[in-house]
Parts: sequence; structure tokens; C-alpha cells
Amino acid sequence: MSIELIDPETFLNGQSDSSSTSGPAAEVRRIAEACDAADGVITLNEQACLQLKYRGLRDASLWLGDGGFALLHGQILDLAVHPDSRGAGVGTALATAALAGTSRVEAWSHSDHPAAAKIAARLGIPRERELRIMSRPTSLPLAEPVIPDGVVVRTFEPADEPALLEINAHAFAQHPEQGHLSHEDFTERVNEAWFDPKGLFLAVSEDPLDPSILGFHWTKVHRDENPPYGEVYVVAANPKAAGRGLGGLLTNVGLRHLATQGVDEVILYVDGDNDPAIAVYTRQGFTTLRTEVQYRGAATA
Repeated sequence: MSIELIDPETFLNGQSDSSSTSGPAAEVRRIAEACDAADGVITLNEQACLQLKYRGLRDASLWLGDGGFALLHGQILDLAVHPDSRGAGVGTALATAALAGTSRVEAWSHSDHPAAAKIAARLGIPRERELRIMSRPTSLPLAEPVIPDGVVVRTFEPADEPALLEINAHAFAQHPEQGHLSHEDFTERVNEAWFDPKGLFLAVSEDPLDPSILGFHWTKVHRDENPPYGEVYVVAANPKAAGRGLGGLLTNVGLRHLATQGVDEVILYVDGDNDPAIAVYTRQGFTTLRTEVQYRGAATA
């Protein structure tokens, strides 16, 4: 079995032509698209796609071989095997090659695929985390939003970015992915076609002497999907404003906005052990579509 570690410059040169059918970037696209179709889920999540689009293999490594790929960014592993190449040990070989460069790994199985469970078991990597994907039809009615005294809800302006990133870092301090959102990460997302500042809602203090941001709801519309759908992308409240119901308020405002965007469904992602958040979303009409699984830890085999 042939596994090749891709040179970053080679990948970058091949990536510049999105219509190309040859080269490492084209092979990653080919495999990911085939897996998307076969498994019914997105093979490469947003972070991985943005990593490849804007940064190539900067701070990342890519292995290709026999109809599969392994992308390692820090300790985060994305691995996929073309449906025509499954069952021949390709996934295990790619995972073994990638794990040789890290002491620990975090790997998502976006469809909770049994093959991913087998690879993790062979390598001794435990199943540590579940992520629920919940859905709500936009046709469901919403209660009228109640805005607390001293609070104004408005949309994003570029000058809000530093305060927004600070609140995000505090609100998700214990979150393994969201809490590390940087200026570069934010800029990459703002540069994407889906970004709409009118879909990023802020709760701010009405006090002109302290117009601080108290929380935000960043919505997203996936217009490139068929059918298109909306997403509760990020909801965060300043810990100093806890207990004021801002999370529920901002979620309500964002859902109302998404209902005007020509989509029939809104989804969100929430950790499977976050019972308070799941209860809030359930009361708002969300139900669980599926569960994603993360394998995390050191390989012992």
C-alpha cells in the first residue's frame, strides 16, 4: 500500500486551479465529494475546508494513498476513504501514518461511521465526545422576543470585532474548538460568500458610557446546498451578563431573521452532554437529526 506525504508547495500550486482534475488538491476534492454523496454528510467540516482554502498545508500535513487522505492540523485529524476503496485497510494505513507525527489526536466521524469506530479501536483511541445536530422548521411560530431593560439588539459593524472575539473566548473558554477563534479565523469567515453582517446580531448595553457587547448570535445561510438551509452558527453571552436571558433572546432574534431568508430548515450543533442548551433548543422546537462522534486521545496500538 502506497502512502505519500504531500509537499506543501505542490499542494498550493495544484490548489490554485479549482477546475483541475489532477494533483493533490483535486484528489482531496474527488475523495471528499464521493464520501459526501455516499455517507450523506459533509466529510470535511468548515475548519478543515477553510484551512485548505486559505492556508494550504501551513501548519498541517497531508497524506494521500490508494483512494484516501489524512489531513493533520495540530492534533486534529480528518480522514476519508473513497467508497470504492473501503474495506482494504486504507483508513488504518493513513491513520497510522498521520499518528506517527503526533502524540495525541482528535478525529471526528461526522456520520458515526462503523469503519471509524473500527479504526479507532485498532489504534486504541477512545470515543470521548458526541455532537448533536438538531433541526427546526422555519414554519414553527416563535414567541415575541423580550428585550431586557438597558439592552439594545443591533447588527454587526467592523469595529465590533475585537469585543466579539473577546466575548467568544470567554464564553467558550472550555470549548476545544470555538474558544480559539482568532482574528485570522474571523477574517476568513467574513471573506466567505455566505457572510452577511445583517445576520450577525449583537446585544449591547444601552449605556452610552459603557456600550459594551453583552452577547451575540451569528447566523449562517447555506445557499450552496440543495435545498438551502439556515444555521444557528454561534450563540455566545458575556459571562458577566449571565442570568439575563440573552442567549434565548439572541437565538430568538436570529431564528426570526433566518425565517425571512428563503429556507425551510435551521440546524445547529451542540455538545451531546450540554443538557441545559439541549433543553433550551428543544423548547424552541429543535429535534435531533443525527450525532457526530469524536475519538480523542493517544494511540496505544
